[in-house]
Amino acid sequence: MTNRSKIFGLLGLAAKAGKIQSGEFSTEKSVKSGRACLVIVSEEASENTKKMFRNMCTYYKVPYYEFGGKEELGHATGKKMRASLAVQDPGFSEALLKQLCSISFVTD
Repeated sequence: MTNRSKIFGLLGLAAKAGKIQSGEFSTEKSVKSGRACLVIVSEEASENTKKMFRNMCTYYKVPYYEFGGKEELGHATGKKMRASLAVQDPGFSEALLKQLCSISFVTD
């Protein structure tokens, strides 16, 4: 099983457990309320969206990653296309961070 599919699998489990907020508004609300443990923004998201979340996550000290396509993120969480999502569970975030770090993405 590749790391990518492990990440999508974990996102699916977290979504089923109700530990994911997705979509720009919900993700932003989750970060600002202090409930987000990890933010993932699609690689296909606009530069403005990426910049906004990168700055917000830096300010609120929330790990930020750019990963996957909009359709992949949406599919993994049982929704339509999603450009951003926030994981609101420390356990899921830790497991996801481990997988994301092993792919060695750039974090901020």
